[in-house]
Amino acid sequence: MSVFQTIASLIDKAISTGLIERQDAVYVRNQLLGLLKMNDYQDEGPADTQQTSIPDFVEELVGYAVENQIIEDVLDEKEIFSANVMNIFLPKPSAVQQTFEAKYRERAEQATDYFYALSKDSNYIQMKRISKNIHFKADTAYGKMDITINLSKPEKDPEQIRREKEEKQAIGYPQCVLCRENEGYVGRIGHPARSNHRIVKISLEDENWYLQYSPYVYYNEHSIVLAEEHREMKIDRQTFLRLTAFVEKFPHYFLGSNADLPIVGGSILSHDHYQGGRYQFAMEAAGKTATFSLKDFPAVQAGIVDWPLSVIRLSSPDRMELVEAATHILQTWRNYEDEHVAIIAYSGGTPHNTVTPIVRMRDGRLEMDIVLRNNRTSEQHPLGIFHPHADVHHIKRENIGLIEVMGLAVLPARLKSELEEVKRFLLEETEAVPNHHRNWAEQIKRNNQIHKENVGAILQDEVGRKFTKVLEDAGVFKRDEQGSQAFQRFIMALNQD
Repeated sequence: MSVFQTIASLIDKAISTGLIERQDAVYVRNQLLGLLKMNDYQDEGPADTQQTSIPDFVEELVGYAVENQIIEDVLDEKEIFSANVMNIFLPKPSAVQQTFEAKYRERAEQATDYFYALSKDSNYIQMKRISKNIHFKADTAYGKMDITINLSKPEKDPEQIRREKEEKQAIGYPQCVLCRENEGYVGRIGHPARSNHRIVKISLEDENWYLQYSPYVYYNEHSIVLAEEHREMKIDRQTFLRLTAFVEKFPHYFLGSNADLPIVGGSILSHDHYQGGRYQFAMEAAGKTATFSLKDFPAVQAGIVDWPLSVIRLSSPDRMELVEAATHILQTWRNYEDEHVAIIAYSGGTPHNTVTPIVRMRDGRLEMDIVLRNNRTSEQHPLGIFHPHADVHHIKRENIGLIEVMGLAVLPARLKSELEEVKRFLLEETEAVPNHHRNWAEQIKRNNQIHKENVGAILQDEVGRKFTKVLEDAGVFKRDEQGSQAFQRFIMALNQD
């Protein structure tokens, strides 16, 4: 396919997906020619490539730009060029906002459907890369857990790594990768290209927040809601007000927040933000092991969720009473201590107790799951007492954030090849197996009758069991008699005067 056919095919595909109108074709073509440093155009028409996607055509143009020395063959330069290509096809942010609001007036789902489709069609959401991820569901004692081996983020080439090390100038704009100033930002070494990035403004509790989608979605309509102001993550009453306000505006979405402390928080604590979407996680489907009353909040139903972490589920038709009940639980937990189960609220002035809250609409009632978290470390568990322990680090050692809390494991890319080696070991095709997996692999072999037809399913279930253990490690009240009694002591504390 010639570069002219690639240009024509990309324009044709953009028209068919609704990114542009046919009237825009000449303008878009000329903008692409300028980006490619081309002064001439030969109308060869689009290639007969109906199965080819927009990212495929963009990759062709990136390849042309590298081959003709328009850009260097370095990751960031290719990402910047790719985003600039797609920005040509996109409306200005004000037009996106107007369309979103018009569709919202019809129905909230129409607005998010439009914005999600735009974010995918613009190649901001990297659907082609995301398709490389390995995803499966694993049966566990707590339901079907989602397991994802993350292969979507591109590997940095040596030149990219060298440039990042040599980038000594401290640039404070945008302040972080979540700031609203990323919308349309061309990018630079070490900071992602966002020319094709669009966000929409949403008012939450008389404050401007912005909705966007994650460029590497882990589940359906994986969205991010971020504060206009660059400020640190903070869980408080305002958090609960905003989460519930958002879900009332978009009842087909859930919205949750990572915890606001290191170890138990997400990867970005420097910018206040939430994550949501349209997906049912295993935690949402989980039932309750017990119910209880909160004497000061009679309109709120409360219970303990049947889940490996320690979760209180609240439900109420009254939004404000739900918020006040959640605030009461948070404030009680912030200062709560039970040394019998290693829960200490402060070390000096350093706080350890926080929560991971998730809000959804269920049967016309607001429902909030409050996951109790503690980030203490010890000599035995230097990465965290309530963090994945050493025996599961061969599968997962990273922080357990909001997504994992709900039952979706985001596992490192190394596991793709390592699990293949374990599979060959289980089939006795080799004696070699990565040392950090050997004890686990030998145990699987001892406990199962393994053959080619079942080895894949057995290994997936075993990964699911390991992930369940990861979540159990993160639970502050363990799923045993001692933990159950400790949880009941905390429930009693909630009803004390």
